[in-house]
Amino acid sequence: MTDTTTTPSALFVCVHNAGRSQMAAGFLRALSGGAVEVRSAGSAPKDTINPVAVEAMAERGIDIHAEQPKVLTTEAVQASDVVITMGCGDACPIFPGKRYEDWQLDDPAGQGIDAVRPIRDEIERRVRDLLASLDVEPVALPTR
Repeated sequence: MTDTTTTPSALFVCVHNAGRSQMAAGFLRALSGGAVEVRSAGSAPKDTINPVAVEAMAERGIDIHAEQPKVLTTEAVQASDVVITMGCGDACPIFPGKRYEDWQLDDPAGQGIDAVRPIRDEIERRVRDLLASLDVEPVALPTR
């Protein structure tokens, strides 16, 4: 069981929990080296993760192929210190004392790898900024 008083936690939310939020969660898991508790969810989750998002993350040495889209729950929001939305807007419940960020990112759904790479790279940059704001030093990504 994670002690949330000492371990920061973050929840990434997008509509389908199949692309952006899964890539962000993958980066945060990898870059935090376990120093941050990571969750992701969707307001209307798909059945599977976007295969192009999986491919784009594999290029960075991060394997997210076994992840499954999950439905957004009030409990997940309550259990998280930082809630980052990516296009789900008002579907995310608001609780006092939580830190909320809205990352405006293109949706990789239906896009090819060349269109998804810049989205992936922007997500990585923002996750690195998030780590800095949580005073967590990023670890090196796995070699490809």
